[in-house]
Amino acid sequence: MVNVIVTGVAGRMGGQILRMLHADERVRLVGAVERPGWSGPGDAGEAAGIPSIGLPVTDDLPALLSRVKADVVVDFTSHEASVRNTVAAAGAGVAMVIGSTGFQADGKARLRELSARIPVVLSPNMSVGVNVMFALVAQAARALGDAYDVEIVEMHHSKKKDAPSGTAVRLAEVAAEALHRDAEKDLVYARHGMIGERTPREIGVMTLRGGDVVGEHTVYFAGQGERLEVTHRATSRDQFARGALRAALWVKGRTPGMFDMHDVLGLRGAP
Repeated sequence: MVNVIVTGVAGRMGGQILRMLHADERVRLVGAVERPGWSGPGDAGEAAGIPSIGLPVTDDLPALLSRVKADVVVDFTSHEASVRNTVAAAGAGVAMVIGSTGFQADGKARLRELSARIPVVLSPNMSVGVNVMFALVAQAARALGDAYDVEIVEMHHSKKKDAPSGTAVRLAEVAAEALHRDAEKDLVYARHGMIGERTPREIGVMTLRGGDVVGEHTVYFAGQGERLEVTHRATSRDQFARGALRAALWVKGRTPGMFDMHDVLGLRGAP
């Protein structure tokens, strides 16, 4: 049995995760957290859109961690809140599973520091399919090499705040690593006007927003006379919650360190 705290339980992903974990007999929900000053439903179930489950919602994670026995905090809030919540979890010796996106270099560095004290699973996308896609993109990039231009297009719903998606950025980083390119210099996020010819080393990452699209990502390998496309389409948020559940079950009892879904799914080192 894994004792889990879920943050952001009134949000799209937090609510979905809480509902899925509540229905899983391998998990015991021991806490639910919302943003400071939360004035919505006081029960976690009601905050997540289901009947009452008898679990109160709090806006104080450090205080909650001091009074309950938790193994894992599952956090899909925002990059700023996730860092703060990881500080609290590290102080209590509780593992973190983080699915937030939009982290800047300083935020990632802070999480790496904290992972010296607790195990942290950080992934911009916890879908099993997307993480297999990461492995496929790396394999394709190595096999096709510099003769193929790499372009990435992602589309999400109109309410998504960060662009490009964390998944799209990670796909670009995976391709860059496989092709021995510099993600800081070779990723191109916008094109407009008379920009000249595409440079051989660049990897384009383009963003679309609209409607209620859960998430779509396509990586194009464009060569002379042929094009390979690797696409993942999410039609519901269930798969993200399933991935978070797998990560929470996996991370309990791990030694401190920074992990991702490749570790959770056993894909580390896959060809």
